[in-house]
Amino acid sequence: MRKVYVIGSGLTNIGTLWNYGLRDLIAEAGLAALDEAGVDRVDAIFVGNMMSGILNAQENLGAYAADYLGLSGVPAFKVEAACGSGGAAVLNAALAIKSGLFDRVLVIGVEKMSDMTAIEDVTSALATASEAEYELFWGASFVSLNALIMRAYAMQYNLSEEDFGWLPILMHKNATDVPYAQLRFPIDMKAYLNSPMIAEPIRLLDSAPTGDGAAALVLSASESRDGEGVSVELSGFWSSTDTVALYTREDLLELKAAKIAAKKAFEMAGIPSSDLDVVEVHDAFSIMGYLNLEALGIVEPGKAHEFIKSGDAERNGPLPVNPEGGLKARGHPVGATGVYQIVEIYRQLAGRAGSAQVPDPKVGAAMNVGGTGANVVVTVLRRVS
Repeated sequence: MRKVYVIGSGLTNIGTLWNYGLRDLIAEAGLAALDEAGVDRVDAIFVGNMMSGILNAQENLGAYAADYLGLSGVPAFKVEAACGSGGAAVLNAALAIKSGLFDRVLVIGVEKMSDMTAIEDVTSALATASEAEYELFWGASFVSLNALIMRAYAMQYNLSEEDFGWLPILMHKNATDVPYAQLRFPIDMKAYLNSPMIAEPIRLLDSAPTGDGAAALVLSASESRDGEGVSVELSGFWSSTDTVALYTREDLLELKAAKIAAKKAFEMAGIPSSDLDVVEVHDAFSIMGYLNLEALGIVEPGKAHEFIKSGDAERNGPLPVNPEGGLKARGHPVGATGVYQIVEIYRQLAGRAGSAQVPDPKVGAAMNVGGTGANVVVTVLRRVS
């Protein structure tokens, strides 16, 4: 089976981008990726997006992207997997190359969230990642469902409020010098504990912000080395699913889909998770970041806060976590997030992460989660020198 390489990347700033429409985000990220790859044509386009139909009254995003990129005529598809849409789009593109159907593919993740001025509209759109017939019918929001998980976790492992603050503190620290990040300011434990509850025990500073943004990758069956002889292979990837509704899960504190996806992705790559040099986890809420670290086998259950607090996850630590700030501070333009994660791992391995660069990484992974763990994609990349 053929190999898959990353040969180009592009992204936009993340934030409330009033002067950008959906098409502008797609064009800026997509054209940047094509330019970096040194190509002007691809065999297909995959677009990861969750909410364009609800928030922007725009579907048919495959053709929409091809149109505004000047690529009309190529096969183009929208991929939706809730917050995991970006990772799922990359996976589908990689599968298409592996199969021999396409040689070069453009993947774009995009979300335009600020067009809806009422926060209730965005909250309702995000809630569609949950189970509609019972969870949403009885008034559950996406935040409140994560709050149930966080409360159960705190009770199970006897964690304090402060124990959940270490991850957002690190994420904000990492984002301060990342030019495209949304929240480029530090916070401390006092600020964390003083931030308001939005669904107890989840505080405002446990939560990723909403924002506009797009990220893009060019994947290819042909290896492309930079001036220093470095190329990056997308060497393993897998997706798995769990129940959409929390009330049907055997264990609220186990992300089964994440564990399966991680195991299969590392097996496909032929690399043990212990070889990781950098990792991107899906910290839409602090609790989800902790559960991601457990599912990847990086920490024992209930010990993620100790790992973060120890400094081991810092940029210069043994295993840097989200060196660009993660969803919490880099930002979380939902359907684009999985592509941002993989762009960031790619740039780390290629030595092009700028001020966020970690020391000499050779293997990296990204975990992108849809819903409360119902759909998870894990992608493993390695540097080829």
